[in-house]
Amino acid sequence: MKVTSTSCICPVLVCLCFVQRCYGTAHHSSIKVTRNQTKHIEGETEVHHRPKRGWVWNQFFVLEEHMGPDPQYVGKLHSNSDKGDGSVKYILTGEGAGTIFIIDDTTGDIHSTKSLDREQKTHYVLHAQAIDRRTNKPLEPESEFIIKVQDINDNAPKFTDGPYIVTVPEMSDMGTSVLQVTATDADDPTYGNSARVVYSILQGQPYFSVDPKTGVIRTALHNMDREAREHYSVVIQAKDMAGQVGGLSGSTTVNITLTDVNDNPPRFPQKHYQLYVPESAQVGSAVGKIKANDADTGSNADMTYSITNGDGIGIFSISTDKDTREGILSLKKPLNYEKKKSYTLNIEGANTHLDFRFSHLGPFKDATMLKIIVGDVDEPPLFSMPSYIMDVYENAKIGTIVGTVLAQDPDSANSLVRYFINHNAEEDRVFNIDANTGTIKTSKVLDREETPWYNITVTASENDNPDLLSHVSVGIRVLDVNDNPPELAREYDIVVCENSKPGQVIHTIAATDKDDFANGPRFRFFLDEHLPMNPNFTLKDNEDNTASILTRRRRFSRTMQDVYYLPIMISDGGIPSLSSSSTLTIRVCACERDGRVRTCHAEAFLSSAGLSTGALIAILLCVVILLAIVVLFITLRRSKKEPLIISEEDVRENVVTYDDEGGGEEDTEAFDITALRNPSAAEEFKYRRDIRPEVKLNPRHQTLSTLESIDVQEFIKQKLAEADLDPSVPPYDSLQTYAYEGQRSEAGSISSLDSATTQSDQDYHYLGDWGPEFKKLAELYGEMETERTN
Repeated sequence: MKVTSTSCICPVLVCLCFVQRCYGTAHHSSIKVTRNQTKHIEGETEVHHRPKRGWVWNQFFVLEEHMGPDPQYVGKLHSNSDKGDGSVKYILTGEGAGTIFIIDDTTGDIHSTKSLDREQKTHYVLHAQAIDRRTNKPLEPESEFIIKVQDINDNAPKFTDGPYIVTVPEMSDMGTSVLQVTATDADDPTYGNSARVVYSILQGQPYFSVDPKTGVIRTALHNMDREAREHYSVVIQAKDMAGQVGGLSGSTTVNITLTDVNDNPPRFPQKHYQLYVPESAQVGSAVGKIKANDADTGSNADMTYSITNGDGIGIFSISTDKDTREGILSLKKPLNYEKKKSYTLNIEGANTHLDFRFSHLGPFKDATMLKIIVGDVDEPPLFSMPSYIMDVYENAKIGTIVGTVLAQDPDSANSLVRYFINHNAEEDRVFNIDANTGTIKTSKVLDREETPWYNITVTASENDNPDLLSHVSVGIRVLDVNDNPPELAREYDIVVCENSKPGQVIHTIAATDKDDFANGPRFRFFLDEHLPMNPNFTLKDNEDNTASILTRRRRFSRTMQDVYYLPIMISDGGIPSLSSSSTLTIRVCACERDGRVRTCHAEAFLSSAGLSTGALIAILLCVVILLAIVVLFITLRRSKKEPLIISEEDVRENVVTYDDEGGGEEDTEAFDITALRNPSAAEEFKYRRDIRPEVKLNPRHQTLSTLESIDVQEFIKQKLAEADLDPSVPPYDSLQTYAYEGQRSEAGSISSLDSATTQSDQDYHYLGDWGPEFKKLAELYGEMETERTN
């Protein structure tokens, strides 16, 4: 340290005195600080001196937790310049100066006014200076010193992480580490033994021990068994002052749980069990449970059950419930009390997770014997088969036998069984069953194409106990017969191009058949042999259930004919074979060179000729006008004709068209054609056509003239000659009808053509006298007469 002075001043000596209560002596520790020069104060000239000692420091100490009534003495500052006359003033600054630490500015004594805690602050940094009281000028530069708070044992050790919860496997070796605990002491570890901690066990012996230095807890016994005791509470103490008397201590609790290992084999509580199972138990159902006890827990107690021996090994099976660790006994096959009344099973339970460290404690399995008693119950009828499949041909007559089902009473009583079919309310009853024999018959005619398969349920019940029912499924397959002819697969739109060549395939057709494959394909296509050969098209059977349409000639014209029809025949491959006829419609169309259809409409020709739409309309109007003129001309010409009257000598009847409909055979008002039906009558009666004749008819007394002498051929020739030479007939053709009804009829003719009267003038009562052959006719005309009268 460099100290300067304006005059020859002796170096200031500061004595640091520390009084320690506990030892009663002062420790003096000095630090030599030298100076090589001083400064003149107030601008005086500088004088160089030999370096001498200036401040001599002792480190100050103050005890923490001072509880006395007076301030605690810390130390003393003193300068050699101080002559004891009070001219030197001591000043203290820094941490706690004036509040915690105070100084007597005359004597330099430093005191602590408050109780200090080293754990809160370990030391304080302060600054000291000696000045002239009169001039307030420093006698020495300001220097820094430290006051350390000296520790006392005022903090007990603490376990910051306690209480502890820890596990250790059971059956562990002695000395197995369980946990290391650590206690902390807030006191100064560098001073004394205040922070030196040792560990000890207060509770938990003789099962566990603790290392006094490290705090490691270890097992103290061999083979600690979880099944004997699972939980332990261990209390650990930590004491400072190296465990000496007067040291402070703290404790914590360590909860230790022994975890399970597989050191216990399973055990059945009994060596023999008995189980009752009724013979009506369903296959696959659980019929009983069995359990072996295992003192272990978790996966160490898992086990599987198995049947190792016994006469029921093929009848029963056993499985393991993983949640309850029980063995579930199930039925594999049906029981029958009448055949076997009891079974014996040897059942074994074994652990699934083995720990080979404890294999010497095994074997880890156990066995027991189970006797099963089969109980007798009244069972429902038993069908001979679990399900039935039967066949029947379609179109079979009602009452055709389809098949028979059979059920028997499995009990020793062997009661009679009755059968019936379960029908839904809305279901058609297609089949019925004989209640006594189980024979199934048809009750309707079947159609395979409508329903190819039927599923019915047959129920059987005992006569003695109708509540016991058994059901069986019966599938009935309807077999096909060839009852549907083949037909075209679809409607074909066939087009032939105008530029087609002979033998060109224009279309391929296919057929379909509702019958089964055996009665359908193979199809045969051919043309009807009874029709003349088609000059335009032909049919070629491709022998693959298709046929090709081929042209017979070259070129077609839409202007000549735009549609052709080709009748074809198709037969199937059934026995006997069925065939059908169809007609193909072939349209003539204009095509491109590559065969693509351009158009199939006739107006395309007119357009190709260069006619516009207006020209086409004009042509159509001209045609309509011409047709109207022709119709008008014909109408006017017919209106000018005179009534046609046949001369008395002309017995012909001319058929003249007036474009109006007549009344048929019953219309006798227009013409009298009796003469045309009977040659003899024509000679005998000649009437005018415009005058209605009066003829009285009485079929009972009227007789026909004998015509044996008349040659009908000569008569017709005669009438033909008369017609050719008659100048009064119209100039156009007329139709004249001559007919001869024959002779030797006792009843005579009943045709209305022989009558010149209307229905209202005729009496039909005579029909009743003609015999039983005309009874129905008499009744019909009698009803008509009654209606007219009414």
